[in-house]
Amino acid sequence: MDEKLLETPLAAEHRALGARMVPFAGWLMPVQYAEGILAEHHHCRQHAALFDICHMGEFRVKGALAAADLDRILARPVADQPVGSCRYNFSLNEQGGVRDDLIVYRLAADEFYLVVNAGPCAGDAAWIGGHLSTTTAFADESAATAKLDLQGPEAAAVLGRLGLATASLPRYYHFQQTAIAGVPVLLSRTGYTGELGFELYFAAAAAVKLWRLLLADPAVKPADLGARDTLRLEMGYPLYGHEMDETTTPVEAGFGAMLKLGQPREFIGSAVLRDPVAGKPRRRLIGMALENKRAARAGAPIYCGAEQVGTVSSGAVAPSLDRAVAMGYVRADLELPVGAALELDNGRVRLAGTVAALPFYGAGSARMELAGR
Repeated sequence: MDEKLLETPLAAEHRALGARMVPFAGWLMPVQYAEGILAEHHHCRQHAALFDICHMGEFRVKGALAAADLDRILARPVADQPVGSCRYNFSLNEQGGVRDDLIVYRLAADEFYLVVNAGPCAGDAAWIGGHLSTTTAFADESAATAKLDLQGPEAAAVLGRLGLATASLPRYYHFQQTAIAGVPVLLSRTGYTGELGFELYFAAAAAVKLWRLLLADPAVKPADLGARDTLRLEMGYPLYGHEMDETTTPVEAGFGAMLKLGQPREFIGSAVLRDPVAGKPRRRLIGMALENKRAARAGAPIYCGAEQVGTVSSGAVAPSLDRAVAMGYVRADLELPVGAALELDNGRVRLAGTVAALPFYGAGSARMELAGR
């Protein structure tokens, strides 16, 4: 018997809006609304889009040894992370492969909030919880937590109309505790679109209230999985299960510098990553721009001349660029500079393309300065 798909607290809202629902990471999620993915994508780039991300997982880790524990469990340093900041991080296996990529919020000197992907969530809880000191408290708050992402260049103005002064909003990759319409919210200036944006964490019981409140603003339209994927792909952001998995190291995915492997800190997987033989990257992630809108999807072979040199990990039409783009892994020993010619096999024909610098789209507003800050 097929496993029953989970639904977010907003499932009925999506159906009422005419969303097409599809399975995703064990959840039934909206992939697009009536206007379609292209309209949602462009609205996010130009105005503000609201995404239901309630399927993701949230953990709380607290105790005198919490920072030291996470510094040992996660690949990027945690002990030096300032209170009030967010940091992109990785949970690795003993071989250096990515169990999950996540965001770490430092709430206090002894308290952290971890946001993980939906698919690996249960495994993350067991893995992280199982590697903590006995005095460190671990709580999986996923079921009780709702998450909405408000993304787009007008996102700050939308929050301003709800009473949050622009000058008071958090800086990029920082967060604050606040309230919207009487609902306590952890508000972080983060996102997955490349645009100015905020992620809102709050009690699941208030999901419908805040969803409707935000959608009542004329600048905001709903968007979800389809547009979220094209937006993140244009920015070259990895998607777990495509650009990362347990057979891929952060070094191969292009994040080696973040790990500060030259420092003496030991963490799960560090011994392999530092090993000159076992840790040597076998492949590397590259971006590819195609000649037109014909896209090559995940799994498509990548050719350099007659030789297959890699495999596409993600591919789609990039609406902001009016052409197809892709990311994929190629052999690490190959010299493939930006502009080098490649071909991607979409199953019917080989599509001509070139190696492209990431991000594909460089005009995003994610880091824009807010007035009054």
